[in-house]
Amino acid sequence: MKLNRLPSFSFGLGRLLILALSVAALLLQAGCATRATPAPVVDRSTGRSLEPVAPGYYRVKRGDTLLRIALDHGQSHRDIAEWNGIADVNVIEVDQVIRVVPPKSATASRVEVKQEKGINESKSKDLKAKQDGQNKAPKLADNKANSDNLDKAKDVSDSGIRLSWPSKGDVIDRFDDNKNKGIDIAGKAGDPVQSAADGKVVYAGNSLRGYGNLVIVKHDNTYLTAYAHNKTLLVKEGDTVKKAQKIAEMGSSDADRVKLHFELRKNGKPVDPTSYLP
Repeated sequence: MKLNRLPSFSFGLGRLLILALSVAALLLQAGCATRATPAPVVDRSTGRSLEPVAPGYYRVKRGDTLLRIALDHGQSHRDIAEWNGIADVNVIEVDQVIRVVPPKSATASRVEVKQEKGINESKSKDLKAKQDGQNKAPKLADNKANSDNLDKAKDVSDSGIRLSWPSKGDVIDRFDDNKNKGIDIAGKAGDPVQSAADGKVVYAGNSLRGYGNLVIVKHDNTYLTAYAHNKTLLVKEGDTVKKAQKIAEMGSSDADRVKLHFELRKNGKPVDPTSYLP
């Protein structure tokens, strides 16, 4: 009787084996499909999955401030607040996704104005050239002068911005991308701190930890400079400043000695200021 049941048992075992192989194949395909798309970010504090943010946006992390986010993206914290409808610049939430680049409409308007200005300037230059009779051959000395001017213009465009020294002291700590995001300049309490270039003050205060009394000047859509550890601030947010204008007095706020910590940010990324200084 036992021998008669063997074929039935073997047939059942074969079906189970085929079923197991089919399930394994399906699981393998599902695993490959999952790996084809980027995995969401997991917030370890809550265990929730967070989708990656789109370019031009930033997800707030624990410990972030709007001022720190703005500095790291080369923007004014007031502008970021306006773009995102944030009523209180001191209140942002963990996991909140905020825009850190200007809205396209604002950018497009600036580009259109700039293009229109360029066209008008070009027309004016063409008209002046005709009136001045510049079809005549220039002198050799004029050629040399024009060549020198072109070289200087090229140097300026290559570097993007030309700075003046914000203080006259010695550099005591140089730029290091990992340890020091700027340079430190020695001096005495009360020594003048000057704006390194024309610009607009986008921050003046002491709410950014590690910087003490801080001034941030935005020079254009690419560059901004930061002046930290001051004793006294002589400007306020919204002020327009000129190159070499006194904006603060050197001090030791939130520092172990009297010094100026000076940073240059290009699109929010710290770069070595000495490459842009005379």
